[in-house]
Parts: sequence; C-alpha cells; structure tokens
Amino acid sequence: MIFSVGRVLNLAYGVYITLGGYIYYLTAQSLGIPKVPSFICAALAGAGFGVLIYLLLVKRLQGNQVAIEISTLILAVVMQALIILIFSPSPKTMWPLVPGVLVIDEVRVSYNVVVAMVTSWAVIAAVLYFVSRTHTGRAIQAVSMDPKGAVVSGIDPQRINLITWAVSGALGAVAGVFLATYTQLDPGMWVAPLIIAVAVVIVGGIGSIIGSLVAAHIIGFMETVTTTVIAAELRGVTTMALIILVLVISPKGLFGKEEL
Repeated sequence: MIFSVGRVLNLAYGVYITLGGYIYYLTAQSLGIPKVPSFICAALAGAGFGVLIYLLLVKRLQGNQVAIEISTLILAVVMQALIILIFSPSPKTMWPLVPGVLVIDEVRVSYNVVVAMVTSWAVIAAVLYFVSRTHTGRAIQAVSMDPKGAVVSGIDPQRINLITWAVSGALGAVAGVFLATYTQLDPGMWVAPLIIAVAVVIVGGIGSIIGSLVAAHIIGFMETVTTTVIAAELRGVTTMALIILVLVISPKGLFGKEEL
C-alpha cells in the first residue's frame, strides 16, 4: 500500500513485524495482560510507529526516494539494536494465541496456525472492503493511480499517505504477533519478511494493491512447497527466481500499470 500510494519503498517495514511481536510479548507474557488487549496494543504500536516514520522522516524527505530508502533501512538497523538493548539478543519463545492441535487424517496442525490463516483471510477481506467500498479507500486508490488528478478532485495526498502508513504499520504488527507465536521472537526477524515484502511489490506490480495480495499468496505457496517438498535451505531461492523471471518477462509485474 505504501509503495502504491507514496511511490516510496519502506525498507523499515520489517520492523513493524518485530515491534508487533515484542510489544505482544511484553504485554501478554511479561505484564500478564490478557491476549486480546495485548493484540490490540501490538497493532496500535505498529500503526503509531508507521505514523512517526512518515511524519518525522518520509514527509521531510518527500521527493527523494533514494534518501527515504536509505533512511528507512538505517532506521530498521537502529530499531534492531534498540530491541537487543532492551530485550537482549537471545530469541524468545512465545505462547501460542490458541493452544492445542487439530488432527486431520493423521496430519497434525496447531490451532495457532489455523487461527493465523483464518485471521489473515479476514484481514485481507477487510482491507479489500476498505479500499473498494469506503470513501477513504477510494481516495487511496485515486492517489495510487494519479496523485495529481487526486489533488484536483479535492483529495489531500498527505492525509491519505498518513492513513496508509498507519494501516500498513498495524497490519505488519499483527503479522508479527502471529509469526512470533509459531516460530520464535528474534531481534533480526524483520529481515526475511522485508525481502518477501519487496518481492510481493515487484511480482504483484507497482501501484497495484490487488496485485500485492495475489503475489503474497503465490510467494507464500511457493515457499511452503519448497520447504516441505524440496529443502528448507532453498526457501528464499524460489522467491528470488520468481522476481528475476517477472522482471525479465513483465517488468511492471503481474497487475502493474504503466506510470501516468
């Protein structure tokens, strides 16, 4: 969404994931706050961090994409160092959001993974509804397609960018909570999701929110098949190969449009 609306690559996006996981860990496991309020706190922390990045960094460097990309990458490294300083560099194990195991024909799947899958579909449906059915969502689409035309129509691009960064931060933090509960919590856990996020933007197509959603499912399916059927060590190789293939065959991506 950020790239679609602001035409900038947020290389600190993975920090939302790490921040969401650690905020949930702090509130739910360290302070003993119930899961639902802790989950909400994590989402709000991600949204707030996204807003701060936009107001204090991106807005001031608007128009200089290279400076924004370098600055957000440096910010990600700084945030990792701060997390190590506060929580220590050692990985932490988080309790599952929903304990228990579902057994289907001798195949064991944790309830936590099932809930994560259902929640992701629900969030995707909510985002699609928000973008396509609400006034703000249609404004986001307008800014994404033609920022100058959106201004002529009375839309404030700065406000839309702010909302987009907030929503993006909240979604990243929610993803971080689920990721940490079925893997582990680690200060460097932002790197792999960042690579996947860049791949999603490239494969789905610059300026296409729908394309990003489709590409996310394609890449997720490919990585799951690769780690399950071939080898876990090749997890990122198929994603990189897909990026190269898309850039060679269709540089604008699967659903991308030519810049106006």
